[in-house]
Amino acid sequence: MSLLVVMGSGETAPTMVKVHREVIAQSAAAAGGGPAVMLDTPFGFQMNADDLVTRTQAYFADSVGTPVEVARWRRGDQPTVDAERALTLLHRASWAFAGPGSPTYTLRQWVGTPVPEALLDVAARGGTLVFGSAAACTLGTHTIPVYEIYKVGEEPRWAQGLDLMGRLTGIECVVVPHYDNAEGGGHDTRFCYLGEQRLVALEADLPDEVGVLGVDEHTALVVDLVARTARVAGNGLVTVRRRGASRTFPAGTVLTLDELGALLRGEAVGAPGGDVPVPDAAADPAAAAEPAGAVADTGGEAVATSLADATARARERFDVALAASDVDGCVTAILDLESAMVAWSTDTLQSDQADSARRTLRALVVRLGELAHVGARDPRAVVAPFVELLLEVRGRARAAKDFGTSDLVRDRLTAAGVEVRDTPDGATWHLQEG
Repeated sequence: MSLLVVMGSGETAPTMVKVHREVIAQSAAAAGGGPAVMLDTPFGFQMNADDLVTRTQAYFADSVGTPVEVARWRRGDQPTVDAERALTLLHRASWAFAGPGSPTYTLRQWVGTPVPEALLDVAARGGTLVFGSAAACTLGTHTIPVYEIYKVGEEPRWAQGLDLMGRLTGIECVVVPHYDNAEGGGHDTRFCYLGEQRLVALEADLPDEVGVLGVDEHTALVVDLVARTARVAGNGLVTVRRRGASRTFPAGTVLTLDELGALLRGEAVGAPGGDVPVPDAAADPAAAAEPAGAVADTGGEAVATSLADATARARERFDVALAASDVDGCVTAILDLESAMVAWSTDTLQSDQADSARRTLRALVVRLGELAHVGARDPRAVVAPFVELLLEVRGRARAAKDFGTSDLVRDRLTAAGVEVRDTPDGATWHLQEG
């Protein structure tokens, strides 16, 4: 079996653990049972590259259950002996992974080197290639220079892609991960941070036979190169887009590669999916920025699609529990948030979300402490036995016409914050505010 797995994001997030496990299980006996290998090129320029390697290895070892070796290729001009070590590891690999970082940096370090051919060889030997985020951008005929356009402000343009997708499947396309990104809030950051206006301009520069293959965040397209099928997995959608017209495919959809290729070329086929209009970000930025949201797992519980999402849910559950003086509910929300922080700690795309989650966790602990000061139990239930006993004493005093004792009991209760009211049906009481 040979697989090409394209992930829109979340390749080191809890949301994609199930997909990774399924893919690795499918390819476990492939390519002679060689090692699982990751390439560190996409983020090789970052100062925290070593930390990202450690976190990625921890994710696959601890969450996915697969140890991963590192084919170190941070620069194309590294010493020959280091390059040969990396290539030798790739030539033994049954599963190879590359993920977040910069697409154009990755291309600069791979083009003109043996790396692309070594990756193709993994698939040729029956192995699996898993490309996510930045690495996924490089798979097509053209690549989005994400950093240069979104961060630096360069004019929209294409970079030449590796076209590994074309060489493996015969399908010419542009791969766009982060397709449903909503980080921009009020402004449009869909389509790998391009937004609608820029994508429209770039589409006009594509050759007629090349379409756009969009993969939502926390979503994967699993391509079986032998069976020539493509299956959508994960939380979101895969989109085939041509010159502004889109067709979407939810998780569970299976297309043949012939169907997928025809759609990307603009040929009508009877494949599943739906034609959808593309929202106008200028007319309705909120609609354009709407995230794909969570999906229900087998237990019916919504699955958080980011640490920020998990934090917001924990805070909401805590607020509800606190309002009901539900101590166990408050503690559960705090413990769930701590578990989410651990689960997402290996994700390489979290930015400041970990710091925000930590601040929220500390705030929830403080608020739980404040609840301990005032007490979680209903104060009426706490004092009721004592108040009822005193009212019984007062009632007997009134029956004996001992009004001095009756008034004394009432006055002392009032001073203690318990208001007593005499009614035709007997005395009633309630706790005064403050």
